[in-house]
Amino acid sequence: MMKKVFQNDITVLILRLLLLYACLFVTQLAFYLYNRSLLGPLTWSEIPLLLAGSFKYSTISIAYINAPFILLSMLPFRFRQKEGYQKMLFWLFCISNSLGIVVLNLADVVYYRYAFKRITAEEMHFFRENDNTFDILFKAMGENWYLVLLGLLLIFLLFFLYKKIKYHPTALKNNWLYYGTGSLTFVLAVFLWVMAIKGSFDIKARPVAISNVAYYAQSPQKGTLVLSNPYCLIRTMGLRQLDSPVYFDEEDLAELYTPYHYPSLICPPVAKGKNVVIFVLESFSREHSQYLAPHLNPNGGYTPFLDSLMREGLVFTNAYSNGMKSIEALPSVFASIPSYRTPYALLPQSLTDLDALPRILATQGYGTHFFCGATANQMGFEAFGMLAGIEHFYNRADFEKWHPGKGNTNVWGVWDMPFLQYVAEEINRQQTPFFTSVFTLSSHHPYDLPEEYAGKMPQGKTLVQPCVAYTDLSLRKFFETASKMPWFENTLFIFVADHVSPQMAAEETRTAKGNTAILYFMYTPDHSVKGRYEHVTQQIDIMPTTLGLMGYEQPYFAFGRDIFNEPERKPLVVNCVHQTYQALTDSLSLYFDGLYPLYVYAANDTLQRHNIMDEGSPAQQSLERDLKAVLQSYYDHVRRRDVRMRNFQKK
Repeated sequence: MMKKVFQNDITVLILRLLLLYACLFVTQLAFYLYNRSLLGPLTWSEIPLLLAGSFKYSTISIAYINAPFILLSMLPFRFRQKEGYQKMLFWLFCISNSLGIVVLNLADVVYYRYAFKRITAEEMHFFRENDNTFDILFKAMGENWYLVLLGLLLIFLLFFLYKKIKYHPTALKNNWLYYGTGSLTFVLAVFLWVMAIKGSFDIKARPVAISNVAYYAQSPQKGTLVLSNPYCLIRTMGLRQLDSPVYFDEEDLAELYTPYHYPSLICPPVAKGKNVVIFVLESFSREHSQYLAPHLNPNGGYTPFLDSLMREGLVFTNAYSNGMKSIEALPSVFASIPSYRTPYALLPQSLTDLDALPRILATQGYGTHFFCGATANQMGFEAFGMLAGIEHFYNRADFEKWHPGKGNTNVWGVWDMPFLQYVAEEINRQQTPFFTSVFTLSSHHPYDLPEEYAGKMPQGKTLVQPCVAYTDLSLRKFFETASKMPWFENTLFIFVADHVSPQMAAEETRTAKGNTAILYFMYTPDHSVKGRYEHVTQQIDIMPTTLGLMGYEQPYFAFGRDIFNEPERKPLVVNCVHQTYQALTDSLSLYFDGLYPLYVYAANDTLQRHNIMDEGSPAQQSLERDLKAVLQSYYDHVRRRDVRMRNFQKK
């Protein structure tokens, strides 16, 4: 009896929600047929992944729009059986899904042809401010009357088929059984709903971002076929709108700053033809290194091996991140695209092709690879990597095929020590030349270590520092293995932190400037790349500088600078700390809210205690002007999805 009662509740809810999957499938099919000239032809091999991605995003959309309906349908109270309550559920389901599932997605069908994107929160701002919204709407309905008829048919079927799925009140009289089992079922429904809007049953995974469609589609255009609303609308409502500030006219802006690069090599291309390996190091703040911060580590730091490489390599002693999160690091490092108030990878505009370092090197005959010991696409890395031109990905599952057994993982993924050994062996199987990037994990919260290393690393002043020391040791072991391999000598190694650790030991690291002070250097076993660069630099400078060292002479798009071959571009760092823009030069730190400067500090004021904004020096005015030029150019290009070198000619 009990099984029959609650099986009816769950079965009825599932059948009603399945109606919505059918509606979304029809709207997705209409989307493709209407826009197939823009999306391109589909191959049979693409369809399974596209369907899998579409199912995931459809599930999130259904969970968003039907949250009240799902929860009210499963409330463990007897008034749920009353006829009036069931009628309320009927109208709630039919009205919300008619508008949120049918109308919104069919509007997307037409809108994409004009905007090349799905409807997001940006469009809501446009519709509010546009007096012609209703004229445009009725005109579009008249021109696409067949889509209007399709929408009316789908809405009719929702009303009709909902009533065919009958709900039968329970005959269970025992209140203890009814309320007890009903409460458990309600808790299960809430849990499944939370997992649905997250887009994964992996508790550690980030909520699915718009850019994750690259995991399922072979092009940004086809990625929009995977998406559905109301996911796109609701997920972007929490994101700050792109500022689109205008400080200068176009001619003045072009004189102050441009992201278009036309290489003219000044320095010899000492890394030409070399393999490239980039280690993106989780939470490797500058303060962990004795070499970079001797005053903070008089008795030794937590990166002794990396310090030894710095002494033989090209070290950037004044480097800063362009973001505060891991998801913001890869666009900066790979594509020279920073993140400011909103992570670039989470913006709807990120779904576009990029002139990224992996893609550029692929045109030069390089294989492109990415390693991360987490579950596939757990942090959205693979999705962005595909947009950046990476072809081959290696993750926890791949490692476990090579090294089966327990004891190799923590909550985030494979420990750095065994995973980096796997990386070395896998690189050795790659054809040269290659581009390979590795994202380390073990210095991430919860800051635990493998049992055999627990208590054996330098304890440090923060919980993260023993983990940093463990990753440093893992890199030493990696180099011991890799140095015996044939590709090693002809390789450019780049080491850069993704961001500053949230665990900060030094007072100067807790300042706004210190919040982005990171470890960054290059190393070549043949010592062809060597020296100290004392000026400010940032993650987005990595791609242009690397291309310069490799002798690349074709035009490209990047927000950073080639520090050796572009003397006309000033040493400048621009990032965002606590929703405030930060601009750094060798002499000043300036903080700007988008309209007015808030604080200015001398660079040697490491604790930032003396605001000198009122002095209004020429250097301050110049820095404010440069910052505004960068921001205007960035937001304008990102808003228009114009982040590639197209057919521009040098003037």
